[in-house]
Amino acid sequence: MKMKSQATMICCLMFFLSTECSHYRSKIHLKAGDKLQSPEGKPKTGRIQEKCHGPCISSSNCSRPCAKDFRGEIGFTCNQKKWQKSTETCTSLSVEKLFKDSTGASRLSVAAASIPLHILDFRAPENIENVAQGIRKNCPLDYACIIDVVKSSETTSGNIAFIVELLKNISTDLSDDVTREKMKSYSEVANHILDTAAISNWAFIPNKNASSDLLQSVNLFARHLHIHNKSENIVNELFIQTKGFHINHNTSEKSLHFSMSTNNTTEDILGMVQIPRQELRKLWPNAARAISIAFPTLGAILREAHLQNVSLPRPVNGLVLSVVLPEKLQEIVLTFEKINKSRNARAQCVGWHSKKRRWDEKACQMISDIKNEVKCRCNYTSTVMSFSILMSPKSMTDKVLDYITCIGLSVSILSLVLCLIIEATVWSRVVVTEISYMRHVCIVNIAVSLLTANVWFIIGSNFNTKAQDHNVCVAVIFFSHFFYLSLFFWMLFKALLIIYGILVIFRRMMKSRMMVIGFAIGYGCPLIIAVTTVAITEPKNGYMRLEACWLNWDNTKALLAFAIPALVIVAVNLIVVLVVAINTQRPSIGSSKSQDVAIIMRISKNVAILTPLLGLTWGFGIATLIEGTSLTFHIIFALLNAFQGFFILLFGTIMDHKIRDALRMRMSSLKGKSRAAENASLSPTNGSKLMNRQG
Repeated sequence: MKMKSQATMICCLMFFLSTECSHYRSKIHLKAGDKLQSPEGKPKTGRIQEKCHGPCISSSNCSRPCAKDFRGEIGFTCNQKKWQKSTETCTSLSVEKLFKDSTGASRLSVAAASIPLHILDFRAPENIENVAQGIRKNCPLDYACIIDVVKSSETTSGNIAFIVELLKNISTDLSDDVTREKMKSYSEVANHILDTAAISNWAFIPNKNASSDLLQSVNLFARHLHIHNKSENIVNELFIQTKGFHINHNTSEKSLHFSMSTNNTTEDILGMVQIPRQELRKLWPNAARAISIAFPTLGAILREAHLQNVSLPRPVNGLVLSVVLPEKLQEIVLTFEKINKSRNARAQCVGWHSKKRRWDEKACQMISDIKNEVKCRCNYTSTVMSFSILMSPKSMTDKVLDYITCIGLSVSILSLVLCLIIEATVWSRVVVTEISYMRHVCIVNIAVSLLTANVWFIIGSNFNTKAQDHNVCVAVIFFSHFFYLSLFFWMLFKALLIIYGILVIFRRMMKSRMMVIGFAIGYGCPLIIAVTTVAITEPKNGYMRLEACWLNWDNTKALLAFAIPALVIVAVNLIVVLVVAINTQRPSIGSSKSQDVAIIMRISKNVAILTPLLGLTWGFGIATLIEGTSLTFHIIFALLNAFQGFFILLFGTIMDHKIRDALRMRMSSLKGKSRAAENASLSPTNGSKLMNRQG
């Protein structure tokens, strides 16, 4: 009899839950929307997609109604004489729909079998005024009664805003005793709006704090989560994972590992939370809990509040990791794998400030940024519970190097132009022997190669690879590659001339043969290397980088076609400089101290002159290729090579006494001609001729 009455009561309950209650009222405030994108990227049907038909005047607005079964409207703004969607509040969800099901089966909690009968309410239907009341009546143990309705809804902007408010209400009103089952149900609802297919729809929610509210709600709910075992994998959804463990004063260093997929890559992105041993010693002997939540897509959704002098948005380049720790713990170590693994994707460790609603750089310090892994040391507080890394392509270091490069290239180009003008002016007076002739041929071609390479470098650095033609970018890379290689090979030929001048004294090579060898080395070898590189890598789309007009490294290692010849030539030229230093006049027996000093000064002068002319400054580039290299090496490398044109003018032209003498003679000759012309114009003979013409 008792079993029969119990079955009758359950049937009555299912009937009650399947009844439509049109008089329910929701306390949730509906927020915004966007056209829904299916996983295939096509708009789903059921919602009006037409734009406004009125005249499009700049900054004017209009709205269109939502389709059948949706409440709200779609807002449009006139931008560049076109109507563009700006907001959307179309929603199909409501509190009434959450707790109404035609079958009634899902209205029962998955844990209903274990619910005592006195908890179940079989009285007449009552108005459900808010979500908390509805959950307490229908699924108080695990919140499962709302899952099916939420997961079956389209992820429109309006529905996303509704679900954010739903989760916010649950965190506020129902987080007093959070069990594993409640956390799973809560995460399933959150996972629905964190799906990659829903990311684009977040942009049209009128409430710009919706993403921040979601993160804060999840963190607040997790604060009250109970952990029963020593270590637990609590939630394992695609777009939200939760793990936790017990800790105390005697616990050794603990860590939580996450591996999740994002919409930008097919491979999982890794993240790790570590609690250092010195922090765990601050705890009492009694057991406490540590919880961490990982989000792979939340970084693309979070909207920062406006901050002066900060360009927004700042792209997140790793998992967003939230932590819940005892109050005594303040410092944690987090490891992030980069989503964008480009070499230019510099990382910045940050924490999300829940009150300021933006990323806070002061919350974290970077420990290391090696290859694709970034390690951060962060301070955990009640307002900063979530952490990640930002992609910071323009750090202060980059700006300093950019300024050095910009100023250096400007000075270098002007210096090279002046160098060529001086060489043209004194050419006939300084090329009196075969060696001197070839020496100045080298200087002229070094200056021409570097000047042309710098011009192509400037063109390439201002070229947008996404917006402009691919073939043009390939041409820019080819000529940059060719002329930079020509610079190095002409430097190599100059070093060979120096060795030739030291070792070969009595037998001299003909000037025409030297010219042929010089141009074959200076332009022939670079042309072969540049053409071979583009011919091999371009058919595979591996010649250029995705983010810049320069040789590819990530896919085909095409950059080696420049780096290897350049570094080999630098090594050879370094040997030549050492030979010159050794062969500089040595002190004779019984020489005075002043003679020794003079010899040292002469050696130092020769090394200083040959270093920029033979490209030895590029040797600092080896240090900059090593991960974690000090900023000092980057600045030295930038200074020496950005100003290389100035050094060529200074050491290769101005400090050459023969060129200075030729310039003086040239200036004296010009002054002499000027005076002669002036005297001739003032002579009596010219004066009488002038008078006769006037007469």
